[in-house]
Amino acid sequence: MKEMLLIELLTEELPPKSLAKLGLAFREQVQKSLAEAGFIAADNTGQWFATPRRLALQFADCLETQPDRVIEKKGPAVTSGIAADGTPTKALEGFMRSSGVEFGQLEKLQDGKAEYFVARIKKSGERIDQHLAGFVEAALKKLPVAKIMRWGAGEAQFVRPVHGLILLHGARIVPGAVLGLQSRNITRGHRFLSVGVIEIPHARDYAKVLAERGKVIACYASRRDMIREQLNKTASVVPGRQWLPDEALVDEVTALVEFPAVYEAGFEEEFLAVPQECLILTMKANQKYFPLLKDEGGKLRLTNRFLVVSNMRVTDPQHIIGGNERVVRPRLADARFFFNQDRKTPLAARIDKLSSIVFHNKLGSVGERVRRLAKLAGAIARQLHADGAQAERAALLAKADLVTDMVGEFPELQGIMGRYYAHHDQEPAAVADAIEGHYHPRFNGDTLPAGNIACAVALADKLDALVGFFGIGQLPTGDKDPFGLRRAALGVLRILMETPLPLDLTDLIDAAAAGFAPGLLGGEFRLQLRDFMFERLRGQLRDSGHEQKLVDAVLALNPTRIDKVPAKLAAVKAFAAMPEAAALAAANKRIVNILKKTDAADRANLADVDTALLQEPAEKALFERVTAIQPSIRSFVANEDYADALKALAGLRGEVDAFFDGVMVMAEEPLTRANRLALLRQLAGLMNQVADISRL
Repeated sequence: MKEMLLIELLTEELPPKSLAKLGLAFREQVQKSLAEAGFIAADNTGQWFATPRRLALQFADCLETQPDRVIEKKGPAVTSGIAADGTPTKALEGFMRSSGVEFGQLEKLQDGKAEYFVARIKKSGERIDQHLAGFVEAALKKLPVAKIMRWGAGEAQFVRPVHGLILLHGARIVPGAVLGLQSRNITRGHRFLSVGVIEIPHARDYAKVLAERGKVIACYASRRDMIREQLNKTASVVPGRQWLPDEALVDEVTALVEFPAVYEAGFEEEFLAVPQECLILTMKANQKYFPLLKDEGGKLRLTNRFLVVSNMRVTDPQHIIGGNERVVRPRLADARFFFNQDRKTPLAARIDKLSSIVFHNKLGSVGERVRRLAKLAGAIARQLHADGAQAERAALLAKADLVTDMVGEFPELQGIMGRYYAHHDQEPAAVADAIEGHYHPRFNGDTLPAGNIACAVALADKLDALVGFFGIGQLPTGDKDPFGLRRAALGVLRILMETPLPLDLTDLIDAAAAGFAPGLLGGEFRLQLRDFMFERLRGQLRDSGHEQKLVDAVLALNPTRIDKVPAKLAAVKAFAAMPEAAALAAANKRIVNILKKTDAADRANLADVDTALLQEPAEKALFERVTAIQPSIRSFVANEDYADALKALAGLRGEVDAFFDGVMVMAEEPLTRANRLALLRQLAGLMNQVADISRL
């Protein structure tokens, strides 16, 4: 008989930031067990529920008794199962006893090179009562829980104490125990709004009964949609106003409430004199509030109003609103105090304090680091024809806000507060903007630093970290990247490529390395760092939608001018679509393979082509054609007209095809062979100036 299956664990408050992950993982593990045992179809994904005080699952069309099955049990190898006299060995006899079969019932199975005995055992279907509690218990042990706890006098362990268990198949309670709790059909609703103990009469009624009698919206996704809808509705009461989007915060408050209600509250306008980033972070991080912004002349400005997502839906919410306003006021007062105190000491006066902060025990203090950054940023800025002195000043001040009270309280504001304080200190606008901009891009998709001075400081900051940590052997491993080097590498690449900036990556790495003490950095780090950077670039280009083979073709030449990569990709894409591309790519691959296989004598003889040694009409025609188009292709590449350079290559197809059809490259006569290899080397150099087209 098929019925709806319901599983619920009633708990104490679960960790909000991992609630959705717990719900999804719980569903995945139980679904897998039920499907493998045949109680549900493999594509029956069910529905998961998660609130601060419960994890629950529903599976429609769940069988009460699983189908009869044939279990295939693998035994010993045939060679070790049969004795020399043809009788079963002790190993095979033990296997037959444990499987409940006779020798004549065994089958043989070829598995690779060996042949094994197999017992096929017919097993009658069992009731779900015999398995469900075990499935749930096993699933709980596999959930992504960092720390578990024990409660009461028992041995049960979970991320939070569990106080109730429901196992329902239709209207029938499935007997079983999980974490020491016997299954029932009762649960509890909202801590304050519920009618008390709630009976679930049928598994299909779970969400409806909880909502009506328990004042609990059990479905995480439905609760999240309700919160977003109420945030939009409440914010739009005033035209031109909106709440500050923050999907992570929406997820968190969804995991904090069971019966959401959104209310509007406010604070005194005088607090708006504090930078809005401080106020926003205070409201979001400490109180889980949603700041309200208003459009003023095309710019969104913070207002003195905010939205509260409450777990109480009441007729008169004034006590809830007033309570939240009282709670946020001291937080805002602290932010104002930090801001006013910090401005009493100029950023420049804080630089010396950075010497007391260790950046890394092998790479020195933050004070030493900013001096390296200043030198490197100034050099980069001058390459970009920007003000080197301003870049040096910005780099010196870039980390000074780390020793301010505001950043000490809210580390997320580093750089942002530095810009505010630099403006207050009457530093040049470009210097102030670079202090904040040098942290960009902070994450995938973030904005890039604006202006050459900010770019110079940002590149210096990221390159110093990359070179320093690679130089002392602190490379990222697996999913561990404690120093954020993957993010730093992507930042460098994006700044160079998307700004774009005419800087050579190898030169930048060398310039950064020059800032460290002689002998500190290992000798092999440059090659490791280059490979690391190109692997990041390869992934970034793939994620941007570029075809894998095109990316491989361009990056095979290890281009160090990253700003030219997009144009090369576009050119190679256009070339790959031409009818001549496939034949030339194949020919180029053949040329590369031939040149790889040349012996030492042939490599020693590889020189410029000697026209007197050209014998066959096809090799003469190819040489003449290569010689004719070589100047134009070099000119195209020099002028970054990569598409025209590759288009000119397409004109070689006829001569290349004729050469390989009619000329024996590896001739017996050494000089003839060396001359033809020299021609191929010249051709390969011409064909691979933009990309390695053999990769196409």
